[in-house]
Amino acid sequence: MLLPRLGALRTGPLVSRRFVLLASGQTISALGSAMAPIALAFAVLKISHSPRDLGIVLAARSIAVVLFLLLGGAVSDRLPRHAVLVGSSLIAGLSQSAAALLLFTGSAHITALAALQLVNGASSAFTLPAANALVPQTVPEGTLRQANAVQRMGSNSARIIGAALGGVVVAAFGPGWGIAADAASFFVAAAMFATVRVTAAAVRKDSTLSQLAAGWREFWARTWLWVVVAQFAFINMASGAAFNVLGPLVASQRLGGAGAWGIIVAADTVGMLIGGLVAARRHDKRPLLAGNLALFLQLPQLALLALAAPVPLIAASSVLAGVGIEVFAVRWITTMHEQIPADMQSRMFAYDALGSFLFIPIGQTLAGPAQSALGTPGAIWAGTATIGAAVLVVCFVPQVRFLRARA
Repeated sequence: MLLPRLGALRTGPLVSRRFVLLASGQTISALGSAMAPIALAFAVLKISHSPRDLGIVLAARSIAVVLFLLLGGAVSDRLPRHAVLVGSSLIAGLSQSAAALLLFTGSAHITALAALQLVNGASSAFTLPAANALVPQTVPEGTLRQANAVQRMGSNSARIIGAALGGVVVAAFGPGWGIAADAASFFVAAAMFATVRVTAAAVRKDSTLSQLAAGWREFWARTWLWVVVAQFAFINMASGAAFNVLGPLVASQRLGGAGAWGIIVAADTVGMLIGGLVAARRHDKRPLLAGNLALFLQLPQLALLALAAPVPLIAASSVLAGVGIEVFAVRWITTMHEQIPADMQSRMFAYDALGSFLFIPIGQTLAGPAQSALGTPGAIWAGTATIGAAVLVVCFVPQVRFLRARA
């Protein structure tokens, strides 16, 4: 049954050269970006051996994303979205090049790495809304769900390779090479985005502030939209602390180091790839409810990480977590594409990302103090409980339970 479905993809979104270029650029960028968190985590731990410092560096990037997201959404609804992608990718590549140079020369310190992650995060604040809103402009009508699945499957395939390669590269050659690979991927992606051509948006005479206000009214008018965004504010806060900060610490202290963490992260991405195949094949009449229920699959992964279970067992649970995340993500993005006017989509994706990322810096910053107060397992268990409660509550919201797919 799977092969005919994949054949249908070749006659659907993949017939569009513009979509292939867009998805290819994102896939190449994802390959390098999958190596960067592993390299950055072990670079910081090598410099200071402190989860607090790691939380600060990761939080710097997240803070920049939060600060610039709304501007990124407004700019992406005003300017050609492919041009926004080119500019943001070049800035991201330059920031990671500088970080790699500091690591190569042995002059890296926490303040400098945090400052460069601020720049990198600011560039991502423009990339996220532009890329998500550009997809409907590049594919034939009626292929959005498949296009979103294919786009994410390509990126997730790259993350599998990148995460595994990142662990090997960091263990064998040092973290600087992982950051350098990320920088190179941004430059290649920028060249590919430059070849994507879409119809230019109508010239807007209203101010950026007026655009943001109109976007807020559109956002607040959809209960299903702001409820799920609020849900992910807490999910991402808990995951940012429990998985992204304390996970590498568990791997370093009890699981064997960077190689083990690379396997766990790669397994998570394998699950996302499988989840993309499931999402491309399956049509749910109530997509948000189906996607939200799939998020419960994250919980075993964090529980086993808290227990410092054997790496193969954590990796298997990471596959399940990835499936759940990806099934939700494809349902969510497709619902936004279907339900929101095209000229508002960059702003809606910006509000979505802003709310979803809002508490991540808090979680990353508090990971160290929580670990000191509760111990590493206790802090991870607290994150697990937060995610479970957030998913359970949203399952009972009527506008989420009963919203139906248009296609």
